[in-house]
Amino acid sequence: MTESQTSNRSFPTQEKPNKDYSDRPNYRLYMSIQANLKEVLSELPAGVRLVAVSKFHPNEALEEAYAAGQRIFGESHVQEMTQKYETLPKDIEWHFIGHLQTNKVKYMAPYVAMIHAIDSYKLLVEVNKQASKVHRVIPCLLQIHIAQEETKFGFSFDECREMLDTGGWKDLKNVRLSGVMGMATNVDDDEQIKREFCSLNTFFKEIKQNYFSDSEYFKEISMGMSHDYPLAVEAGSTLVRVGSKIFGERNY
Repeated sequence: MTESQTSNRSFPTQEKPNKDYSDRPNYRLYMSIQANLKEVLSELPAGVRLVAVSKFHPNEALEEAYAAGQRIFGESHVQEMTQKYETLPKDIEWHFIGHLQTNKVKYMAPYVAMIHAIDSYKLLVEVNKQASKVHRVIPCLLQIHIAQEETKFGFSFDECREMLDTGGWKDLKNVRLSGVMGMATNVDDDEQIKREFCSLNTFFKEIKQNYFSDSEYFKEISMGMSHDYPLAVEAGSTLVRVGSKIFGERNY
């Protein structure tokens, strides 16, 4: 199976635009998903794509966003993403955005459209191994630790430079390094958030010039979530990962 091969099983774009959720406790949430999605999209300039982060939300919520035209969805748990992949339209692009364990890669290798969370060379090797088994080339982003929080994962700038300097990644033919990903510190200080996002943009430009100058694929900067995506867009993000702003808080 190649990246372009997909099943014909998919819903027409407007098949379920007005599904009746009036008997559900989260009725207002479902009725607002399409409006929320439209609001977020209206704030994104050309060249910036939206990853609708649907983790822990049921299929019905995703169907509402799908009916409004959204096609890129993000998940942070492999099992949940695989279950949704198996039951939802096959023209959805599934982006994995969470901390990825090497023993879970094989389950999503046949279908994942992009992995945002490559935080070690070992993980990159495993993705390449599993992708080769299903005859795919999987786009991957290098996760860079830009936040002042120890709970977040990723390469430091120096660790990433060291990994790229070794050159071993050039022999991994079933992965395609396509850019970087980062998460800013979860604070109310907009200036700090801007500095962290700008540092990622600067680092992206550095490694683009030094290691990927001939690669048309190395072009993505994945940064920005529900609480800070406008700042990320200002700092050069090409992919924003927005969940609660679209789907509401995960309280069901």
